[in-house]
Order: sequence, then structure tokens, then C-alpha cells
Amino acid sequence: MVAVETNQFDETFVIQFGTDGARINAYTLATAIVAIADAAKSANVVLNPGYEIEVLVEAIAPGSFKATIRAVYHGAANLFSTQNLKAIVLGVIASYIYTKALAPSAGIAVVVNTDEVVIEQGDTRIVIPRSVHDATQQAAEVPEFREGVSRVFQALEQDPQVSYVAIYPSSEELWPERRIPRERFRDIADAAVIEQAGTREFVETTEVQITRAILERSRKRWQFVWRGVRISAPVLDDRFYDKFFSHEITIAPGDTLQVRLRVRQRLDPDTGIYVNEVNGYEVLEVLAHHPRAKQESARFST
Repeated sequence: MVAVETNQFDETFVIQFGTDGARINAYTLATAIVAIADAAKSANVVLNPGYEIEVLVEAIAPGSFKATIRAVYHGAANLFSTQNLKAIVLGVIASYIYTKALAPSAGIAVVVNTDEVVIEQGDTRIVIPRSVHDATQQAAEVPEFREGVSRVFQALEQDPQVSYVAIYPSSEELWPERRIPRERFRDIADAAVIEQAGTREFVETTEVQITRAILERSRKRWQFVWRGVRISAPVLDDRFYDKFFSHEITIAPGDTLQVRLRVRQRLDPDTGIYVNEVNGYEVLEVLAHHPRAKQESARFST
């Protein structure tokens, strides 16, 4: 299992861009680092009132292309105690990015403990200190913070030479499994816009297995098994019904449909993670029908 432990981030992290060789487009690098700095400053305003944060590029190194980022905090003399300083802004950025990098179409398990929050999806396990998790939720409410992170991934997506990005403590080497692949860049870039409403949707081409069919044109919900989970969803594809009523296809329980499935998710305020809504599924289009190897007589409801 791949573990990302954000308690190891303090004032420094390494951001690594997956490129051919040890070079990167200057515009991509500059845009990404300025956007990180903007996100850090926006988060710092709500986390450390009275302190200013300075984001520095401390080192450049090969290995695809690596930049070491350091946060330096400044407070007004005699007015603010260093005991009140939360030097966790870079950890907040790392936590936000890695949670947004999780695939929205797969199940996410969240365990909230007193000292930490554990987020698991498949073989990925993200461990976030409770203080950093709570601070990340605070920062995520600031549009400028979300937009700063979004601009990082907009710049990376526009550069075809960048195949992945990873963030890790400067004291460690990159684990290959921690890489955020290029196909996730667009979803992270879109997060700033989507999250303002507290809900989001995505459409996925996938397969569902029929357990109960509603063979009439309506928004009544069919019953399916999707990724091993029972879901209910209306089928909104008129062409599919045309084929059925013209006897081009015969439907039975156990048949599989390849579909374009729309999934609606809502933001869980306690964990900051998006979860699928119980009635948040719709089949927009049926792309293919695959009968069971052995057909059984169908029992349909109307």
C-alpha cells in the first residue's frame, strides 16, 4: 500500500515534474511556482493572521526536474508570539493536492481520529495530521487558495512534456507510486470552480449489470451493480428504448450494459471529501448491450 504522510511537511517540500531529461519549459516552471506561492499566501492569511509568508525556490536539481520550495514566515515584532504560528502551510497545499488527486469514480474510505485523518482508496493511503486536515478545510474555503492550486495544474496540463508531478519532503526520495499522473491534472485544475457549490458531477464510460429493469420511457430507477455496489439509476437514452421496442435487443436480469454514467457527489463537511449521493446516478447513454451467457426469463416492473 502506498502511504502519503503529510505530517512530514513543514517549511520545505520538493515538487518534481516528470519530464524527459532534467529540463522543463521556463513558462511552465514559473507559472507553477508563482501559483504555489499565491496559494500559500492565501492559506496563510486565514491560518496565521498577522504573519506574512515568503515562498522561496531554494534549489533546483535533476531527476526529471525538481525544485525545492521553502516557506519563510515573518511576524510584526513584539505583537505576535511564535507560539501562535502554524508552520503548516506547505503541508496544507500537499494535503489538498493529494486528496484532489484521488479518482472521483472510485470508493474513498475516510477515518477521522483525534490526532489524524486517514483517507484510503485502493492501494493509496493518505495520512493527514488532524491539525493539518482542519487547516486544509479552512484554506479550501478561500477561493484564492483553490484558484492558486488550480493554476498549477492548468500550467502543467498545457505542457505536453510533463507526464506527472509529485510533492514530497525534502528529506526523502520520491516513491514512484506517489506520482500524480497527467490524466488527473484536469480534475485538480477544475476543483476551484466545481467546489464553490459544494457538489460536483462527473461522467464515466463504464459497465453496469442489470438486476432490475424498468422497460418504459420514464425516470423510474433501474437497479444495477456497479463496481460491486448496488446502485439505482434512470436510463435516459431514448435510442436505447427505441431499439428495445423494435425488438433489436432483448433485456434480461444479469445482462451487462456499457454506458455513460453520470455520478453526482456532495462534499462531506466533516472530512472535506466528496462522496457519491445515494440517488446521484443517471445512465445518459447506452453504448452496448452484452447478454448473459445463458439467458433467463426476465421479470420487469412498470
